[in-house]
Amino acid sequence: MPSLRDEATARAALRGLRPVDESDPFGALARAVWSVLIEPGDSEAGALIAARGPLDALRAAVDPDVDELRGARARWMPRLRPGAIDEALDAARRYGARLLVPGDGAWPRGFDDLGAHAPVALWSRGHADASARDVVALVGARASTAYGEGVAADLAAELAGAGATIVSGAAYGIDGAAHRAALGAGGRTVAFLAGGVDRAYPRGHEVMLARIVDSGAVYSEVPCGTAPTKWRFLARNRMIAAMADAVVVVEAGWRSGSLNTAAHAASLGRALGAVPGPITSAASAGCHRVLREFGGTCVTSSRDVLEMLGVTQLSENAVAGGAGASSERGRGGAGSPGGGAAGGAASSRGSAPGPVPDAEAGREVPPADPRRGDRTDDTTRVLDALSTRVARGVDEVARRSGMAVDEAAVLLGFAALEGRVERDDDGGWRAPRSSARGRGR
Repeated sequence: MPSLRDEATARAALRGLRPVDESDPFGALARAVWSVLIEPGDSEAGALIAARGPLDALRAAVDPDVDELRGARARWMPRLRPGAIDEALDAARRYGARLLVPGDGAWPRGFDDLGAHAPVALWSRGHADASARDVVALVGARASTAYGEGVAADLAAELAGAGATIVSGAAYGIDGAAHRAALGAGGRTVAFLAGGVDRAYPRGHEVMLARIVDSGAVYSEVPCGTAPTKWRFLARNRMIAAMADAVVVVEAGWRSGSLNTAAHAASLGRALGAVPGPITSAASAGCHRVLREFGGTCVTSSRDVLEMLGVTQLSENAVAGGAGASSERGRGGAGSPGGGAAGGAASSRGSAPGPVPDAEAGREVPPADPRRGDRTDDTTRVLDALSTRVARGVDEVARRSGMAVDEAAVLLGFAALEGRVERDDDGGWRAPRSSARGRGR
């Protein structure tokens, strides 16, 4: 691990990742280390950093005499292995990624609303810009219909043409339709990934993500080399909601992971809307839940979304022609279901899934299905750390899942009783081969 005592060494470690005139190289480097040690949304780490600052918090985390951090330390320390931090920094440089930290001009302003669950740092590719106004998150199902994709494309193209920034999660289905349409309209779009920004995920969107890097930005809170998992897809959703001024669920089933994004938007006080569909369509049942249970705005056109943003005047061709909006824009648009911190929607170990457990993970990682016994809890994190091909010891499973060794061992034991994991003669753990399809490992 790079030295956190010598300024020249710290600046060298950040070379190519931070401005050459970095005012606080120790703080920035400490945040990079934290991004390797913890799972997304770890509120215990967030509170510690807020209280002590990133560098002193890191020193406390590794100090065995700080008893109140004993449980958290057991989760964090398995990842503090020789070379891990250097590998993450080197990988970021190879792929042209940048390290963003709170206080940077490009740090998304809405992240402050996440409190202790805010990212400790962001890894970005492309053109990070926090000055954009009227940021709209268009989210929805991976298994979308032609109707849903068509509506997502129309909304994204018209809103991007009117000057809005389109934010989504780069998954198949609604996410991809929104990103592609914004790009086609010559607008700005931003993607949040559940894995490192060096990994085009899903693979089928590699070209699209490259186009986003060219004209917009791709963000992740986990370092380069990190694999996407179901848990991290859910954690990613809180960042989409926090960055947006308005969140629109375009098409979603009853248990779609996009409702998790909607729940975060509601807790953060963001304007929230949904596109209605046929009452007989299971693909729109989640949208109807947003309208009924979250008090969301019924969205039938891009003008509805602009009203959610607080647009009071609009030129005739701003939406239809994409020539740019001539408008007066205000905050506190209609459709906001109420404010409040998002702290209640997350756990101390990582960003919790909220009331809806499924993740829009892309084809390689199938969404959770309660009929298969899928869950999005600590057990999910342990299962995500397993391979169907290579047996892994408890220590390795703990490191990959961001958990204490003892906790991982207990969860593996319970999962074995349920037939969800297998143990070989040497004591290694692996996922059953029947679960190989779709795991992407």
